[in-house]
Amino acid sequence: MRVDIYKRSESAGQFSYLAVPEGKLIPQEATNTDWEPAERSVDLDDNADALPRFSIAGLRQQIDAKGYAITAVASLNGDGQSR
Repeated sequence: MRVDIYKRSESAGQFSYLAVPEGKLIPQEATNTDWEPAERSVDLDDNADALPRFSIAGLRQQIDAKGYAITAVASLNGDGQSR
């Protein structure tokens, strides 16, 4: 699977990330935020369920449910792993 990654600035110099299947538009419910392209055509293992580099967990489950996957708020508030 390939995804396109978008980012938006958060507090304290952190970013949250949005992963969308390659070539798909950001779903309407997520377009009200200022997402900037970060990386295009990121190759993932078909069984990948996380993108640790972007602090995204439950990748497959989120994409199946919403059409995109997003950084967990807890990763921005707790462990500072979002980059």
